[in-house]
Amino acid sequence: MDFEYDIIVVGGGHAGCEAAFTAAMMGARTLLITMDMTKLAQMSCNPAIGGIAKGQIVREIDAMGGMTGIVTDRSMIQFRMLNLSKGPAMWSPRAQCDRQRFTIEWRKILEKTDNLSIWQEQATSLILNGMNVAGVETSFGTRFFSKGVILTNGTFLNGLMHIGFNKMKGGRSGEQSSTGLSEQLEEFGFSVERMKTGTSARIDGRSIDFSAMTEQKGDDDRRTFSYLIENKNLLSQKSCFVTHTNEDVHEELRKGFKFSPLFTGRIKGRGPRYCPSIEDKVVTFKERNSHQLFIEPEGEDTIEYYVNGFSSSLPLEVQLKALRKVKGLEKVEMFRPGYAIEYDFFQPTQLSHTLETKAIKNLYFAGQINGTTGYEEAAAQGLIAGINSVLKIRKDNPFILGREESYIGVLIDDLVTKGVDEPYRMFTSRAEYRILLRQDNADERLTRKAFDLGTAKINRVNILEEKENMMKEIIDFLAESSVGPEDINEFLEEVKTNKITQKVKAITIASRPQVEVKKLLKVIKGGEKLKFVNSDRFKEICESAEIKIKYEGYIQREKIIADKIKRLESLRIPEDIDFNELVSISTEGRQKLSRIKPGSIGQAGRISGVSPSDINILLMYLGR
Repeated sequence: MDFEYDIIVVGGGHAGCEAAFTAAMMGARTLLITMDMTKLAQMSCNPAIGGIAKGQIVREIDAMGGMTGIVTDRSMIQFRMLNLSKGPAMWSPRAQCDRQRFTIEWRKILEKTDNLSIWQEQATSLILNGMNVAGVETSFGTRFFSKGVILTNGTFLNGLMHIGFNKMKGGRSGEQSSTGLSEQLEEFGFSVERMKTGTSARIDGRSIDFSAMTEQKGDDDRRTFSYLIENKNLLSQKSCFVTHTNEDVHEELRKGFKFSPLFTGRIKGRGPRYCPSIEDKVVTFKERNSHQLFIEPEGEDTIEYYVNGFSSSLPLEVQLKALRKVKGLEKVEMFRPGYAIEYDFFQPTQLSHTLETKAIKNLYFAGQINGTTGYEEAAAQGLIAGINSVLKIRKDNPFILGREESYIGVLIDDLVTKGVDEPYRMFTSRAEYRILLRQDNADERLTRKAFDLGTAKINRVNILEEKENMMKEIIDFLAESSVGPEDINEFLEEVKTNKITQKVKAITIASRPQVEVKKLLKVIKGGEKLKFVNSDRFKEICESAEIKIKYEGYIQREKIIADKIKRLESLRIPEDIDFNELVSISTEGRQKLSRIKPGSIGQAGRISGVSPSDINILLMYLGR
């Protein structure tokens, strides 16, 4: 038994698993401390990964060598590409997963990872050497020492669960909360606040009338999150089902409002505005007489289903009566009710972009401890904290992704620059450069960076280069090939676009919105001879080539804007600057700048309350 490590990760959720795996992959002797080894990367809420903007994050994690995408592919029971009716900047992969298989696959990976040990116990305090972290102490008094610590405690810090007026301490249904760390960090000056989230009831599939609902199947082509093509999924695919609430449901819910911990003030934490409980929806959208519900399978071989859209902390009997008014759920039986949970978090403005705390050196926060929500956001933070904790002990330069490089960069910059006033969730609207940050090109943006860091192996670079070569071959072929009316007009008529009257380059046909490159190649003479035409990746690579052809102008324009903004990021602000001495800056501006301590002019400009005139004064101070 070794009690000294390079990096200790506290918490075995999505952030903790990615942090521990990444640190170990980079060669650091790593210890993952978790309260329950059977719940690694547990899907506490609905058993799904990805979705709008979240799917882009998972593809970025995969491009960086993280494991969330691979685990998702191995446990996937349904895949859908969302927003295909919109532009490619909005396309977002989403997978329904087998909840138990997801955890099992993560455990298999961690147990096979070199340099990684796992310890099952509750971490209760940090070991400090002045204002430097030196290790972790557990509930039984076990002391582990390290050069860096990453806290990924999820909803467990002083977690309190609510069902009606009944409440109990816990970080998740059936699991105890974690105490000690919040109190210790508060003593060292950290601002500790409370947040609230919730989950829905789990119901018995044998009691559901699926014939009364609308079936929602997955896509016919079973894609993957991971760019590693050998990562095959062998699970049978399952459907989700759609139904709706009605006025009878809402009336049953209203009867229980007097017992709601949310409406009676028993819950103090702030909840997610964009993912409200069903009782919140009934009150906030009182003009609506119906809300959509998704009945989602929990796994390949289970009868358990999740009621997505029906998160609630109302009493059990109220939840059950209301559910039985839903079409298709008239005879529904529950496995367990929905509940709300309050937990401690730390304003992320207390962190640098590396996710290291400003107050205590070599201490990192990742996941819901930073006020975020969602498996994907947590995993992304774990990845970055794992990377930077190792780079710090090596005395290497930190790794920081820009907003123009990744959704992960947007996520972390938003957190440390703006803070949070509700659980933070990623949306495509948060990114300024959506056409650059697509789900199809995460590997092009990030994999070479990951290889240089040591988080991605050479096989990922080889796969990327193969993809880039194939895309170039497609684009070059289309740019060099000419087609006449006799070659192409029948095809153009089939896809409902204008015929041509003279020979044109095939690439001009490919730029039309109605034309799919994959189909076009099959009707152009010579297209069928492209060496990779039967490749498993043919469709994916054709789509990426098509995006580059159709959106070239938009992509180039966005790159120019991003490059201009990036120059502001290179204008560094001295760490020892006293903003209070710059009296020409507004009072609010000085207060915000002093609290957040931005590292660059670009970051300073994104702080709420810092005006353009404040930035001009800063630029003059820096001699610019």
